[in-house]
Amino acid sequence: MNEIKKILNYKDVGLRIRLEREKLGLSREKFAELIGLSSFYIGQLERGDRKMSVDTLANISKTLNVSVDYLLYGYNYYMENIKVSEAIDDIYRVSIDNEIKELLDILKGSSKEQISLLKDIYKLILPSIKK
Repeated sequence: MNEIKKILNYKDVGLRIRLEREKLGLSREKFAELIGLSSFYIGQLERGDRKMSVDTLANISKTLNVSVDYLLYGYNYYMENIKVSEAIDDIYRVSIDNEIKELLDILKGSSKEQISLLKDIYKLILPSIKK
């Protein structure tokens, strides 16, 4: 349990809750009413003075239309992973595109017989490369 205290900064979580609530133009009282909690309890959460249950966190997240990971850590872990994955895919595509371009450049300067020979060689070595 002590590890969770080190990982989560409850004051930051509370600040993000307050900022998102204010972005929606909700008073603490109106927000508390929407999620079925007291405004006093919401104040404690927003100051980081009190921990909340997973159910309360999920309810707050849904009401504020933000992800739980954003409330807890300040970013959307899922979206960050998608961005990283897309960046890796882009790098891979560029790398493959460059390889294909290089192969096409080689083939452009080759005769029909050379291309046929290269194709046969490729077919022969492909099974051993795939292993």
